Amino acid sequence: MINPILNTDSYKTSHFLQYPPGTERVFSYVESRGGDYPSTVFFGLQAILKAEFQTPITRADIDEAEELLGAHGMPFNRAGWERIVDGHGGFLPLEVRAVAEGSVVPVHQPLMTVVNTAPTLPWVTSYAETALLRVWYPITVATISYHVRQIIKAALERTADDPMGELPFKLHDFGARGVSSEQSAAIGGLAHLVSFQGSDTLSAIVGARRWYHEPMAGFSIPAAEHSTITSWGREHEADAYANMVASFGKPGGIYAVVSDSYDLYAAIAHLWGEALKQQVIDSGATLVVRPDSGDPVTVVAKTLQLLAERFGTTVNSKGFKVLNTVRVIQGDGVNPVSIAAILERITADGFSASNIAFGMGGALLQQLNRDTQKFAYKTSAAQVGGAWRDVFKDPVTDTGKRSKKGLLGLARDEAGWKTVAVDGERFAPLEGGENLLVPVFRDGQLLRDVSLAQVRATMASAD
Repeated sequence: MINPILNTDSYKTSHFLQYPPGTERVFSYVESRGGDYPSTVFFGLQAILKAEFQTPITRADIDEAEELLGAHGMPFNRAGWERIVDGHGGFLPLEVRAVAEGSVVPVHQPLMTVVNTAPTLPWVTSYAETALLRVWYPITVATISYHVRQIIKAALERTADDPMGELPFKLHDFGARGVSSEQSAAIGGLAHLVSFQGSDTLSAIVGARRWYHEPMAGFSIPAAEHSTITSWGREHEADAYANMVASFGKPGGIYAVVSDSYDLYAAIAHLWGEALKQQVIDSGATLVVRPDSGDPVTVVAKTLQLLAERFGTTVNSKGFKVLNTVRVIQGDGVNPVSIAAILERITADGFSASNIAFGMGGALLQQLNRDTQKFAYKTSAAQVGGAWRDVFKDPVTDTGKRSKKGLLGLARDEAGWKTVAVDGERFAPLEGGENLLVPVFRDGQLLRDVSLAQVRATMASAD
């Protein structure tokens, strides 16, 4: 990991010289200021705190930072960092409060607050922004995944016999190869696993063990890729498929085979639906056919129709057709919009949403940024000379960037979530009640250590 002192933006190394004389404490908050979705799923702070805020800073770190920042053209607060090493065990003197992970909170509400605990080190609150605000990424992934969950859930409730039993495996994470780093795969993939249990991102499985006490957060199935099919040669396409049936077609099993290497519709109609049909049925396993090209809505609809003609269907209790023996997974061109469109088309054709699962890669873990939900970490109060004062910005050029002012908390009543003013001692709501932003970290110590099971339960309570 990078030297913790250098895990910040360059300009922040100069901020210790910029606060008003007598500044003792700085109070900041994190919120989504709007964006693509009306609410966000809070997740990932615990992973960041464990990975980046529980390693003590050392004198070697101070020496390295002093040399690097001097050459970089920036001032260096050696005395301040030595105070942290000598007086605070090398840990940043900060208190972080946050809403429970898994909470689904409307935008424009504070999700977490940060304040320094050492009056002589007020600059550390802002210094930690760079690392702490990266929570935008797992929150945004969890939010996308959650809102797709709502789309699929609605379709299942309307067309499937066991919607909640099927839902956890209806959106599979295909994104590991499409993200910018293994770290992103781990924390982003794990954010998806708040709402679902299907994933091919092994880094996320490891992250769940390391950060959230979950021995097995997600599951996968044997599946073909184009190279394992096309390496047999076009003339042996049927043999490639037969090998998949022989290798993975065990009673009660499930396996996926990409089938568009040459001619998807011919493969379904003549290879799967004729030459190999009886082997597929006799295996006792479920074959999942994967199209991987063309217009997703059109291709999935035709794939289901061809499979229905060859393998037959059963009409469920809600009057929708369910394929016998086979299913479909769509992993190409998948995003929240195309998922909704596919489900609308196939259910209009009389097929249950039980017939299909989705694999989402780039649109899940990479096609997003901090502005997807307009995340910001802003200072709203400062204690100067023993008195708290409001701190805010209100730019005339963009009112959307107006920040909140004062000491803030989060509460909830029958009307919903709301931002509340809190006192400067216990950070309790001034008008009574409970501040739902509870201490999770203080001075290098994790105060709450939740499991992924707890996070999932919190999320599910919002369904």
